[in-house]
Amino acid sequence: MGFFSNFKKELQIKKREKAAEINGRNLKEILKKLKEERDKIEKDTGIRPQIDDTTQMFMQKILNVWISEGKKIDEEKFWKEVDHNRQFSHSVDYYEIKN
Repeated sequence: MGFFSNFKKELQIKKREKAAEINGRNLKEILKKLKEERDKIEKDTGIRPQIDDTTQMFMQKILNVWISEGKKIDEEKFWKEVDHNRQFSHSVDYYEIKN
């Protein structure tokens, strides 16, 4: 019985990891499109628009996950990077507070 319960847990973990990977790729594509739109608006108007609600919501979820994993995140640095849409050019280590 123990073998099957361990197998089931491992299968669930693998499914979650696969879903997270797919969601991450989709999120990256969405954020890239939103960045391109912001860049276009900035080029046309000369003023960079605020982060849209969708981007802010996605990035807040990412921030919450990192914090729930026990990481100490420099939120000011995190949101500065998000504002310029460079958020996927750095690993989570870049945002962590160094002691």
